Order: sequence, then C-alpha cells, then structure tokens
Amino acid sequence: MDILNYIDKFLKNYKNYQTYWNYEDGCVLMGCKQLYEATGERKYFDFIINYLDPLIDNDGTIKNYETGKQNIDSFNCGKVLFIAYQETGNEKYRKAIDFLIKRLMAHPRISSGNFWHKDIYPNQVWLDGLYMAQPFYMEYETRFNNKENYNDILNQFENVRKYMFNEEKGLYYHGYDDARIQPWADKATGRSKNFWLRSQGWYIMSLVDTIDAMSKEIYEHYRRLCELFKEAVLGILKYQDEKTKLFYQVVDHPEAEGNYTETSGSAMIAYSIMKACRMGILNSEKYAGIGIEIFDSIVRHKLVFENGSCKLTDICRVAGLGPGDKRDGSVEYYIGEEVVSDDSKGVGPFIMAYAQKMLIG
Repeated sequence: MDILNYIDKFLKNYKNYQTYWNYEDGCVLMGCKQLYEATGERKYFDFIINYLDPLIDNDGTIKNYETGKQNIDSFNCGKVLFIAYQETGNEKYRKAIDFLIKRLMAHPRISSGNFWHKDIYPNQVWLDGLYMAQPFYMEYETRFNNKENYNDILNQFENVRKYMFNEEKGLYYHGYDDARIQPWADKATGRSKNFWLRSQGWYIMSLVDTIDAMSKEIYEHYRRLCELFKEAVLGILKYQDEKTKLFYQVVDHPEAEGNYTETSGSAMIAYSIMKACRMGILNSEKYAGIGIEIFDSIVRHKLVFENGSCKLTDICRVAGLGPGDKRDGSVEYYIGEEVVSDDSKGVGPFIMAYAQKMLIG
C-alpha cells in the first residue's frame, strides 16, 4: 500500500471542509505541516500557503472567521500560521496570529478559568477544545509573549484533570458542564456520561503538541504536562483491542452492540505516542513500537480499496453533547453517529501519524 500516493491524491482533490475558518481543515493543514517537516517536500508547505493566502488580508484579518460565535474550534487552523510566517516572512501571517490571539484572550471562560466551548455550549469544557486552542496559545506565548501566560495554560489542563478524569477507568469524560444544567451532565459533578475515543485523542494530542510548543526552561510546567500526558497514554492503552491493536468508538464498552474500532481516534493515539517518543517524553524502546503498531494496523484494516480507489474508512463523522436534549452522551448515541470515509478529522491525524512514523525511523 503506497501511503503517500493516497495522501497526495487526497490533497490534490481536497475541497475546504466549510466555507468558514474551521477546525476540520486545520487537521489536514497540520498533517501537511508535519509531512513537510518529515520529507522536506515543498508541495506540502505549498498546500498550506495556497489555503491561507486567499483567506487572509494584508492587515491580518481572516476574511471567513466567524467573529460572533465565540467558538474555540476556530483556533485550530491558526497553528499553521507560525510556520507560514517563519518560512515566508510575510507579515500578514504574523498579523493573523495577533488577530486570533486577541480573540482567544476575549474568549468566554468557565468559573475556574478554562475557555468554554462555544456560545451554543456555554459554561462547557469539551476535551476537543484543549486541542483546538492550547497548542496555538502555547506557541504564541513561547515565541511572542515572553511566556507570560504559561500559568494560565497549565491551569486549564489541571482543571480538566480535576473535573473530567475518572481515576478508576484512567480515562477522561468527553465534556464538563460548569453550570450543571445540561441534560447530559451529572448534576453533582457536571461530567458527561461516557468516554468517546476521539475526545481522548484530541486531549492526548493537545498535551503532546502543547509540550512541543513550550520552553523546557519553565521546568515545573513542562514536567507536569509530561506527567499528565503519560497518565493519559497509560490510561487509554488499557483499552487497546488485542486483535487489531486499535481502539473502540466507546472506549470501555467493546461488548456494546454496534461498537467498532474507530480510525480517527486510533490515529491520534498513534501520532501522540510516536511524537512523544521522539521528544523523549516516553521511553522509545518501550513505546515506539506500540505507536507504529497502531498506525500499521490502521493501514491494514482501515485503508481499503473499493471500486478501484483507496479510502480511509470507519471515521466517526461527528459527535458532541447537546445542545439541550440533543446528543445525550449515551453509549448508544456515540455508536449511532454516522460512520464515513476520508473525512478530514480522520485523514488529518492519519497524515500526522505517518509523518511521525517517518521521523521516528
């Protein structure tokens, strides 16, 4: 199976996921960034620039940014602005970083300080949001703001550990309602009911990418995020399917009718483990093989030929909590969400994982 041929064809035919500045495109852009770093091939960097250039004015304004929706997802695409500025020197990319950080600093927060998810999900923290914003926030602080808000970033991870981690399971709940009024939230704890695979993946990726963007000089913070990462990885690995080495859509209920090994979350875990081994967060001798094994199993079981073409299968199209009585967070809900192929939320992490496999040797 020629993985690069699949990726190149996917990128050649790629159409923006939404008309507005969106996190799904950001997943693909981050895959291209890392593939550019792994291969040195300019076409992957050009993909990023060809995406960004028409959307950003010379003053840094992002033309299709949804200013009024206070959506934490809107920061994911911003992560590639750093390499765009670094490689081109074009000041509009630096100004676009400022455009986004200004909005991040004004983003609503829950009572303990975390950014909330979006206006239609007020007072809520979802694991997804940690990935969307924290690596961007950390890279800005490290490069341009003299690390002044490192404490804020660490506090947001500590709050997630405090409010959303299940000690017995070793897993993180998908969502937390600080107001404790949502139908899906436990009235005492504010937690959602179950452990959705991709949310675990978002969280684990958020940690390794935030660590990567921070300065080791702030050692206590660096060490603490590494501890949280190791704990999360050890927690999820307990639920690895023995046969396929992948992970189930509802992580801890492999026996549930209709549950399946899901591609995007499995790719996120493979990516995070391999990257952490390269960074020295995890012992490479012990864990690199695990990350590679997960990725190779995705290729073997999920990258399939059908009707003369190749596609990446078994990707949960979308899952969430609410608003209101919608999407109740039950096992049945997560399993019942649509399963698709070649979705950006699966292909992006797949590309990232492949880049890490190339880099790890």
